[in-house]
Amino acid sequence: MMVLYSGTTCPYSHRSRFVLFEKGMDFEIRDVDLFSKPEEIMAMNPYGQVPILVERDLILYESNIINEYIDERFPHPQLMPGDPVDRARVRLFLLNFEKELFTHVNTLEQCNGKKGSDKELEKARSHIRDRLTQLAPVFLKNKYMLGESFSMLDVAIAPLLWRLDYYGIELSKNAAPLLKYAERIFSRPAYIEALTPSEKVMRK
Repeated sequence: MMVLYSGTTCPYSHRSRFVLFEKGMDFEIRDVDLFSKPEEIMAMNPYGQVPILVERDLILYESNIINEYIDERFPHPQLMPGDPVDRARVRLFLLNFEKELFTHVNTLEQCNGKKGSDKELEKARSHIRDRLTQLAPVFLKNKYMLGESFSMLDVAIAPLLWRLDYYGIELSKNAAPLLKYAERIFSRPAYIEALTPSEKVMRK
């Protein structure tokens, strides 16, 4: 059985929990205290981060790598495109999300509550706000990132969209299509199941 070591408030762990519930398979989730990580976390991941997926002798870390592995092991429903060209494009998008959105998410996660970090936090919020507003027109036509099909791109961005209130990010009216898209994701049964009690209180 797969075991996922997961942080109850970690946006990256949130992605992997979401994928596991979408697949509807047997797995175990072990909650990790992010402020007092057990030694076994460092033994499994040299970067000391979650999520970590363990299946027999295999140990994986980094949410996008974990999620692709789960998708290949349990191909229904398929979250990565079957075509190699489309799959490569999705991987580029995922990289784009990490560099243009989740770099700033990391800043918000790390600086929250620290003295003298207000400018840094506001800069991170501004970057995320601008990038999400640029994405919004896609959802005037598309139900999901790739059109009608729910995919790994939707999984990757969902934890950020869920945490907008928590991070203090308010989007303009121009982003209305993106917010409607977010509600479509949040209404998925797997998404609801994947939320931890700590995550449920992040949204107003």
